Amino acid sequence: MVVTANPVATAAAVEMLRGGGSAVDAAVAAQMVLNLVEPQSSGIGGGVFLLAYDGARRRLTAYDGRETAPAAAGPELFLDAGGRPLEFHTAAVGGRAVGVPGVLRALELAHRSHGRLPWAVLFEPAIRLAEGGFPVSRRLHGLLTQERHLPGASARGYFYDQHGRPHPAGHVLRNPEFAAVLRKVAAEGADAFHHGEIARDIVAAVRNHPTNPGYLSEADLAGYRAVERQPVCARYRLWRVCGMPPPSSGGSTVLAILGLLERFDLRQVRPGSAFAAHLFAEAGRIAYADRDFFIADPDFVSIPLPALLDPAYLAARSRAIRFERSGGRAQPGLVGEKDRAAGDSPERPATSHLSIVDADGNAVAMTSSIEDAFGSRVMVRGFLLNNQLTDFSFRPADGGRQVANGVEPGKRPRSSMAPTMVFDAADRLQIVAGSPGGSRIINYVAQTLVALLDWDLPADASLAMAHFGSRNGPTELERGTGAEALAPTLRALGHEVQVLDMTSGLHVIRRSATVAGGQVWIGAADPRREGSAAGY
Repeated sequence: MVVTANPVATAAAVEMLRGGGSAVDAAVAAQMVLNLVEPQSSGIGGGVFLLAYDGARRRLTAYDGRETAPAAAGPELFLDAGGRPLEFHTAAVGGRAVGVPGVLRALELAHRSHGRLPWAVLFEPAIRLAEGGFPVSRRLHGLLTQERHLPGASARGYFYDQHGRPHPAGHVLRNPEFAAVLRKVAAEGADAFHHGEIARDIVAAVRNHPTNPGYLSEADLAGYRAVERQPVCARYRLWRVCGMPPPSSGGSTVLAILGLLERFDLRQVRPGSAFAAHLFAEAGRIAYADRDFFIADPDFVSIPLPALLDPAYLAARSRAIRFERSGGRAQPGLVGEKDRAAGDSPERPATSHLSIVDADGNAVAMTSSIEDAFGSRVMVRGFLLNNQLTDFSFRPADGGRQVANGVEPGKRPRSSMAPTMVFDAADRLQIVAGSPGGSRIINYVAQTLVALLDWDLPADASLAMAHFGSRNGPTELERGTGAEALAPTLRALGHEVQVLDMTSGLHVIRRSATVAGGQVWIGAADPRREGSAAGY
């Protein structure tokens, strides 16, 4: 079963599985195609977090392909001459916010351990599409219509016609430059990207940007390494839930929300009700308070993760959740270091997620990103570069105390990406899930897990549910859904309410029993986007 953000990418992944490939093989092929058909969201110019499950050995591994800050980047990267944080797009558009890309290094590392097909075979679907052409999707056209910063960038000639109008949906787009890059990487591996002529072109585009040059160097690209990490796992009722460890805050914060909710019998709470939204928002406030304060790159910052996820700690924190009143803004818990300040970063929702299970029960949950829609808007050889450094806190310190997620050379910015897998009491894989959505990813994934595990909703119904939650600020309700009607009740409970668009892109695979007593995988794609599920 395959679920990705675009039917063409789903088809490429299924092609690999039918050819005897593993879940990781399928994920590599799908990511290369997504670079073409969903360029606003992810690609080889960005980063990735990948969970790979080996079904035979029942072993789960986390692969960290998060971007790193260049060696020349310092804590004042996003401050103006007066020491004030830059406006987001002033920082994001151009070379300043480009981090060292990690997608290819991470996929190559995962493929060495989990791949079956030859590396070069995995690039064939994307090369065919890049050379032969593919149709512009409605979503890509709509985003190009809204985009304010791309028309004046190097990508203008690719995405827009000679009159400056975005290509319409259905227009056949070809990208021979990107096909040449893929051919080189297919033949030579990730080294072809991180060394030589491609690396030189990336560095030149970043450092020579006419209005906002950056600090990336060839040495930064050559020195990048993907990291194999231990997944973060915790029990939730009968299940073991596993996610990505820091520098992503996704796994630990999803687990914290679940741990905070565990004392409530959610089976007795009506899905989509005001009381469900109240409990979920209150748990979110507490979990995000700890996230903002403690989580950052573990190679640079000491993170008291076992203490933050200790069931006794979460049970104590959960007692602050009252039935009759919102607790308002939460403070971080009394664990770990207190000589630092909470940081904030403007994480944007342009990201992609895919979920895959192969015929042998191996699985991948993978979330990848170039950060803001169309990233830095800097295009090199047919692919866009990330602006992922804006996921660092713009303020390196507050009141003389350092922020954990401040910019440092070689550091990986904190993320909210939350690829997730769930195992039952017998340690059998049950759910593969994740979503794009910036810092709301955590709430999207946690709410979906509650819908699947506590409310036992079907996969598609879980993804269609109206979103609600809090990131330790206002309680957010999804515009245009039944959640809007919850606003008066929540305000009466003391919530500050915001109604806004919440465009998740959840992709879920769930194990299900058949009438005949067998087991099948059910895949579902978020109805808010153009994703698709397919199996065989």
